[in-house]
Amino acid sequence: MRRRDTLPVVDPPEGLTAEGSASKTVHGVVLAAGTSSRYGERNKLLEPINDKPLLRHAIEPLLAADLDGVTVVLGHEAEVVRDAISDLLDREDVAVTVNDRYADGQSTSVAAGVDAARERGVHGVLIALGDMPSVSVDAIEALLATYRAGQEAALAAAVEGERGNPVLFDRRYFDDLCAVDGDVGGRELLLADGVAVETGDPGVLRDVDRPNER
Repeated sequence: MRRRDTLPVVDPPEGLTAEGSASKTVHGVVLAAGTSSRYGERNKLLEPINDKPLLRHAIEPLLAADLDGVTVVLGHEAEVVRDAISDLLDREDVAVTVNDRYADGQSTSVAAGVDAARERGVHGVLIALGDMPSVSVDAIEALLATYRAGQEAALAAAVEGERGNPVLFDRRYFDDLCAVDGDVGGRELLLADGVAVETGDPGVLRDVDRPNER
């Protein structure tokens, strides 16, 4: 899916490092609560890609990145989806929260994830989508390094200047993220006060809406 709106574009710090930034902790959130209505009758998050459910491909890069844990927000068919990632839930750095209001739009899942990050006392939250199986660890690290180097605007992963996902918000945005309504998540905050971080990763634009896109 193409994002036609544009943001100022910055490059991540050279070498994806930010000296003296270890104290800026970021919690990862994976949004996996939706109904997959455009996909058809099957839950797309459970569809196999290389013998693993699509959702696992979205979660695993976050587990390999320098994050302060990961929360997966479930909703539609929560127990079935939980079973598909049950082995990941044995890890101390992975938690699940169930959003019973998922039918009210993505904003409710964003709020649930932000609340999980707030409870951990972190400085920021990185929000990823459960239907994006191709995001690289390097793309996530590019966002983290840019944030830790002092860029505290809302950040969106980009490739060739085009905005994608994941996105990263400093904790000063937490209240605003929890106040958003409907199915837009943090898009309006990004457009009002955001920066695109060039990742060089086409995976930040690739989501799966229909079976032929797996």
